[in-house]
Amino acid sequence: MMDPTTLAADGPSTSALPTREPGSRASRHGLRPPTAWERAGALLRWPLIGAAALVGLYLVFTIYVSGQTVAAALLLAMLAGSFYLFMRGSLPYRYLYPGVMGMAVFIALPLVYTAVIGFSNYSSAHLLDEQRVRGFLLEQHEVDEAHTLGFTVHADGPQFRLALRDAQGAVRFVSPALALRASRAPVQVPMLDAHGEALPLESAGLMPELGLRELIQHRQALAQLVLHLPAPTAQDQASAQELHYLGLREFGPVRPHFAAQPDGSLLRLADGERFAPDRSDGVFRSATGEALQPGFRVMVGLRNYARMLFDAEFRGPFLSIFVWTVVFSLATVACATAIGMLLAVLMNWEDLRGRGVYRTLLFLPYAVPGFISILVFKGLFNQNFGEINAILDALFGVKPAWFANPLLAKLMLVIVNVWLGYPYIMILCSGLLKAIPVDLYEASALAGAGPWTNFRHITAPLIIRPLAPLLVSAFAFNFNNFVLIALLTDGRPDFLSSKLPAGQTDILVSYTYRIAFRDSGSDFGLAAAISTLIFVLVAAMSLINLRLMKKAQA
Repeated sequence: MMDPTTLAADGPSTSALPTREPGSRASRHGLRPPTAWERAGALLRWPLIGAAALVGLYLVFTIYVSGQTVAAALLLAMLAGSFYLFMRGSLPYRYLYPGVMGMAVFIALPLVYTAVIGFSNYSSAHLLDEQRVRGFLLEQHEVDEAHTLGFTVHADGPQFRLALRDAQGAVRFVSPALALRASRAPVQVPMLDAHGEALPLESAGLMPELGLRELIQHRQALAQLVLHLPAPTAQDQASAQELHYLGLREFGPVRPHFAAQPDGSLLRLADGERFAPDRSDGVFRSATGEALQPGFRVMVGLRNYARMLFDAEFRGPFLSIFVWTVVFSLATVACATAIGMLLAVLMNWEDLRGRGVYRTLLFLPYAVPGFISILVFKGLFNQNFGEINAILDALFGVKPAWFANPLLAKLMLVIVNVWLGYPYIMILCSGLLKAIPVDLYEASALAGAGPWTNFRHITAPLIIRPLAPLLVSAFAFNFNNFVLIALLTDGRPDFLSSKLPAGQTDILVSYTYRIAFRDSGSDFGLAAAISTLIFVLVAAMSLINLRLMKKAQA
């Protein structure tokens, strides 16, 4: 046995020290030399970070210059957060940050933007802001056809000259040498009299004119030219002094319709009527009530929401569509649940032969893409050529007008939607039935209970509780089932006495689509208000769903 003093004097034996195996953590992080890829990554890290920062700042600057100040600020904040977290932040936040930003950009931002539009008058008649509408109205003009002049373009070395010709083809005015380059601002060109001493005649000073192809190539530059004629002579007292591009063959004078006034109003030159901006409705309006089109975007507060409640011509169809949406969703879920649960119980019957074949056949409506099934049913329900009416005509001598009668059209929608939805419920119930203890049914059989008693007191109570959250989800899905309505009935038949086109089979989401993008003047503000209402309703149903899930898990 070794003396402790010897150990203290000589130190511990090297064989007693813990060795660092090649695969250990210490070896990986402390002893192993960095690979070539790691050295290259360390060298390129900061250049790549700098390049990414420059690209991000360039995008922010571009968005800011385009006038989107809020979007530029949000992008700058997002980039700053990204660089901070991935350079200095902790590891968990690096994983959470992309998901949070994705939710903010693709979920929260569209919701907020839609809600903001719901407080505006944004529509096809109010697409632009006030300044752009003002500029558009000031650009409106009419051409003075009596004083138009044809023109030709002639090469002059690397530059070009314009020659203005009268109706007989004679050259009247010639421009100085021009470099035809596209520009954003108008180019003022002083024209010179071709018969004066400053310019030679056509035969002496102008090269052959350019062809149509060359004119088309210089069309953008020609459109920016504003030609100023010299002072009118005794022969041309009526000639206009300023000519604008009118096409590939003509320049001519134009007369503007409006003139800007110092107070911000517009003066109509034809009759002297003054139009001031009415920022409550987003139009330029005269003292007599005449409004100019197009209008401009303004915030109108709760006007779109008040329209849903207090506008009688809008409220009637809207409330009918809202009630039908709720009835449609409830009827679909109730019928699909009843059919799906019944079929699941039947498929769970062990003495039934060919259960696998039946289960496969019953699952097919869910396996086929929904839009294909909907279009197939659209043909089946055709009043004149559909197979369903052919069978009804052969049996009962009737051919129902499924698409023209509102009640039949709604019944058809429920039938088709139940056909598409019952396999989902059947699959859910089949899985839940497997979780019910067999002992309950054996005890029930000993007590002499029949199948209906077993279903009422054992199967249904044990299935409904875990199934309830899924039924709420199915209700929310059918509440926004746009594809079925759009492909099968397109909302028809329409209400006849509605201010906005509305269909009796429309649900809220399809009605909103018609208001925003179809035949209602593209009223985006009203559609956004309805979309916000739909979001609130679906969010409430989601909260109910969460509560039911908590109770089911308790």
